[in-house]
Amino acid sequence: MNKTIQRLRVRAGGALIEGVSSALARLGRLHPRANPARHGVEVLRDIPYRAGGAEAHTLDVYRPVRRDGRRPVVLYVHGGAFRILSKDTHWIMGLAFARRGYVVFNINYRLAPRHKFPAALEDACEAYAWVVENAARFDGDAGRLILAGESAGANLATALALCAAYRRPEPFAATVFDSGVSPVAVIPACGILQVTDPGRFERRKGLPPWVADRIYETSRGYIGGVAGNLDLADPLVVLERGDPPDRPLPPFYTFVGTRDPLLDDTRRLHAALTRLGVRSEVRYVPGEPHAFHAMVWRPTAAATWRDKLQFLDEIISPRAEPAG
Repeated sequence: MNKTIQRLRVRAGGALIEGVSSALARLGRLHPRANPARHGVEVLRDIPYRAGGAEAHTLDVYRPVRRDGRRPVVLYVHGGAFRILSKDTHWIMGLAFARRGYVVFNINYRLAPRHKFPAALEDACEAYAWVVENAARFDGDAGRLILAGESAGANLATALALCAAYRRPEPFAATVFDSGVSPVAVIPACGILQVTDPGRFERRKGLPPWVADRIYETSRGYIGGVAGNLDLADPLVVLERGDPPDRPLPPFYTFVGTRDPLLDDTRRLHAALTRLGVRSEVRYVPGEPHAFHAMVWRPTAAATWRDKLQFLDEIISPRAEPAG
């Protein structure tokens, strides 16, 4: 009976979170300030980055209307426990970067549990190679490529950075490495970075049952029943091994709320990067929950966006470079 109740609780909790997140994204688009044109941004929707016509293999491009040359590029990977949400629920991320001067490629990918690891990462790698090859068509400069994502998207963005820096055996990883383009910065926010051990948070401190359900559901959905090499499902563990990269790892900027149950993964990420000699900046935002930065109307979220964009300004200017 207890297992039956738990299964029902897991299903109900997952459906509730997906429904609320999708509804908030739709309602947010109704706000007058959500209109990209008010911010000097245009959106090109549902562009395929992989043959076959699947919705999971499309992306949206957000870019400044006035460009006057090529702009730096953000490849954004949405979160949602590898199971839910999409580029459409994460429109605010594309808009926020584009209004600052970036050309943003906001991607979809195949979702678990129907599509297990490494499907999502395979798709992200395909999108990476496509962006490198096609960014100039949209006035983007792939030589100034930033990887960003939150939660599960932070996992995928970090794994992409590893694929670009390490010569690895997986064919999908080779797609990124062989592109010859390394990102100039990575922004993996509030990431779940070790999917194979969902119990680590509970062992450290007690979690409410509905929170523990979500973490176990994420792990089971993404890697449950998968055999073979799960290395890149745990990009944090790869970094903690301390192997020197074949190409330099780029600077990282990450942040997390202190009430986020995934807090420890961000702490460990910062420590691992520091040991490798990689520039790593981290912000722990007091009292904030998971993915708080999506609530851009709140002062803490606005301050986090300012800090993040200032970090990028130090790494790379969003100004246009002459096309050529």
